[in-house]
Amino acid sequence: MLFTISKSFHTSCASPATCKILEYFTSSKSLAVCLQRREKMALIGEALISASVQVLCDRITSREFVDLFRQTKLDEPLLMNLKTTLLTLFVVLNDAEEKQLVNPAVREWLNELKNAVFDAEDLLDEIDTEALRCKFEGEDQTGKFTNKVRNLLFSSRSHFYQSMNVKIQELLQRLENFVQQKIALGLGEVARRKVSHRTPTTSLVHEPCVYGRDEVHENLSKVLLSDDASKDDVSVLTIVGMGGVGKTTLARMLYNNNKVKGHFTLQAWACVSEDYSAVRITKTILESVTTKPCNTTDLNLLQVELREQLRGNKFLFVLDDLWNENYGDWECLQTPFTLGARGSKVIITTRNKNVASLMKNVPIQFLEPLSPQDCWLLLAKHAFGNENYSANSNLVDIGKQIALKCKGLPLAAQTLGGLLRCNIDFEEWNRILNSNIWYLPYGTNDILPALWLSYHYLPAQLKRCFVYCSIFPKDYEFEKEDVVQLWMAEGIVTQADNGKIMESVARKYFDELLSRSLFQKSGKLSFIMHDLINDLAMFISKGFCLRLEGVELHEVKRARHLSYASGEFDVAQKFEPLYGAKCLRTFLPTSLNPYRFYEIFFVSKKVLQDLLPSLRCLRVLSLSRYKNVTVLPDSIANLIHLRYLDLSHTAIEMLPGVLCNLYNLQTLLLSNCSSLLELPADIRKLINLQKLTLGGCSSLNKLPADMKELTNLHHLDVSGTKIEEMPVQMGRLKSLRTLTAFVVGKSTGSSIRELREFPQLEGKLSILKLQNVVDARDALHANMKHKKDLKELKFSWGAEDADDSQKEKDVLDKLQPCVNLEKLTIRFYDGTNFPNWLGDSSFSNIQVMHLSDCSYCWSLPPVGRLPALKELCIKRMKFVKTIGVEFYGRNGAYLTQPFRSLEDLWRS
Repeated sequence: MLFTISKSFHTSCASPATCKILEYFTSSKSLAVCLQRREKMALIGEALISASVQVLCDRITSREFVDLFRQTKLDEPLLMNLKTTLLTLFVVLNDAEEKQLVNPAVREWLNELKNAVFDAEDLLDEIDTEALRCKFEGEDQTGKFTNKVRNLLFSSRSHFYQSMNVKIQELLQRLENFVQQKIALGLGEVARRKVSHRTPTTSLVHEPCVYGRDEVHENLSKVLLSDDASKDDVSVLTIVGMGGVGKTTLARMLYNNNKVKGHFTLQAWACVSEDYSAVRITKTILESVTTKPCNTTDLNLLQVELREQLRGNKFLFVLDDLWNENYGDWECLQTPFTLGARGSKVIITTRNKNVASLMKNVPIQFLEPLSPQDCWLLLAKHAFGNENYSANSNLVDIGKQIALKCKGLPLAAQTLGGLLRCNIDFEEWNRILNSNIWYLPYGTNDILPALWLSYHYLPAQLKRCFVYCSIFPKDYEFEKEDVVQLWMAEGIVTQADNGKIMESVARKYFDELLSRSLFQKSGKLSFIMHDLINDLAMFISKGFCLRLEGVELHEVKRARHLSYASGEFDVAQKFEPLYGAKCLRTFLPTSLNPYRFYEIFFVSKKVLQDLLPSLRCLRVLSLSRYKNVTVLPDSIANLIHLRYLDLSHTAIEMLPGVLCNLYNLQTLLLSNCSSLLELPADIRKLINLQKLTLGGCSSLNKLPADMKELTNLHHLDVSGTKIEEMPVQMGRLKSLRTLTAFVVGKSTGSSIRELREFPQLEGKLSILKLQNVVDARDALHANMKHKKDLKELKFSWGAEDADDSQKEKDVLDKLQPCVNLEKLTIRFYDGTNFPNWLGDSSFSNIQVMHLSDCSYCWSLPPVGRLPALKELCIKRMKFVKTIGVEFYGRNGAYLTQPFRSLEDLWRS
């Protein structure tokens, strides 16, 4: 919609630069140029501001915050004025989002407002944190202070609150200036666009639908299975097509085809992307064929090793998304391939025909856009799911018109299908069909209009979540739970929805982005963003989310979120641009190596000692895999906003006590810190801690006694530690949803009875040292039968011989789990036989069962009755002498088919 720029805009309300821009855009010619691309810039600000303003208003009006102002020297009327001003701005944001498309003065106004809102978030966070600090100091020091010291502390706090009043007043003045400017800019309240919050019932991403590629797939399969596809021993197949046409999907179909897999001895997949590196590609291939991590970065050594691994073997390699046109680089890269057996193949996908021409020795496969019919079928599959779209006949005609506008690009059809799936309404589909976004000029470096539409119609909260993911580099594989924790730490997901915990809301947001194909499934647990979708997120987040590589100093100063590629040695010079990044909230190292979980890095100590303490707004800090990180400086306490701290795979030996003053900390990751000896004694002060991972901390043998005070803890991983028993009163952690291990102690406080307090446990649980159960009735009180969300269970006694085999049987009998269980492991059980529930056909979901070191058992349970059992492992059960018919399927007088699903049987 075209609008007239208000002539009442006053120069007193804008910078000189803004005035010049405004003058430029009042000319009809310039305005026409801008209108041509008007909707391409649509709704950029909303992702980073509307939801933030709403959260700020909710926070200011919360009972806790109002009470804090009333109980301290903070100015309550000032707070109410702040709320009123924010709401005044909030109601014009929708109008501002539209008008920024033709008026750069409005766009500058929005950008400045975003920064003010982010500063407001930090200011309120600082006030909250001080309140928590005062609370803890008051509880810890009651009666310990002299009047003189008490008066000194009171004076100090009064000074803090007075300084906060000054800062709130300054912030209020900034925001009131925006109110004045909105009047001059002609911004008013308009109806907000309807967006769908409907969560799709199923996701199609797990089993992608592929249409219109049968013939191409069949032809390329024949080439792959032919040992005489070219005159050379190694054939190079190139798949060429524009972005989003489905090159990677086709390559993945070929790579995972069972016939193709059986034809090759070795396989490897390498994402090449725009950042070409022969070392990285060679290393990726080598690690794939050896299934072992490789630490060398010397290209010659890598190629020599790869050549030996390939000697005489028939291999299939995929080099996905190749851009490099240098023939010499290709000759160097493929040198080790020449020793492969005849019939070896390399598949290359690229957008550039010149790249393909340099490397192919079989005809190029040009991947054309889909036919209109195939494009419609793909869109309809994503829009209607498994439902028959004929049931929505009123949408079919308009849907086919939308499919035509996708220009045959599967990525466009897929993402639009995800959008339409959330808006099963004729008016919404018609609005999408007639959007001006379709008429944007599309060039090789632009964003597909269909992707803009998919972003345009996202709810504000989903926009923030999506845009944040622009900090991930192209081809970066991420896991759902990692992203959920990051969103929570950044305040992108802030509060419960209809009583659900924040984490559940974040997972729902992730699933919605996945269902809309803005995320794509990459592996069993990992996800990825398509390059074009990554480009979209980067463009929208420009100025707020950055990757360190290649940024200019001026870009960093106002950046909020930053990631960077970890190097083997990250020297101080690499981080010099960050010394000006006083607003930075995210410090996140990343790696594209598929074996990154085995990588080792080193970082300059200047980063820990000088840089990080200066980044006082940090909410996310990762030092993961830096092997020279052995201690944290006490200055870590300066990072009062910190919510996410990842020290996993470091050589950290002890955490400083001041870490417990980080009252906002939600996530503390210490996995595989093998040198860590103990946790801080004051860990109870981390009252907002929700996730603590200690898995693989092999030197840790004790948890602090005050662990029971962490009542907000949802996830505790202690697998692979040497913890001898759980702390007393563990049952007070009633929020626990995952607990990887419970070590039964000899004291009454760490009794197995404590498990009754965790009805909502999910995922995996190991119950260890069951020999310490004093009374079998205690095991019954653990209430395992009603823990419906547990999928994997392990029961383990000590390796020493049992004193009472009958008691062990009674304990195991009373630990009967829920029938939803999928995997069961039993170790060092010394009963002479198993309880009746083990092997009962009601456990219809059990797929894996491991029985080992059950030294006194003379018979096996009737596991042949388990209909879903795929893997059975029986080890070191030396007293088993006979196997009854009930083991392999007899049920009373009737014979049933035993082991209906068994695929693997292991015995020793």
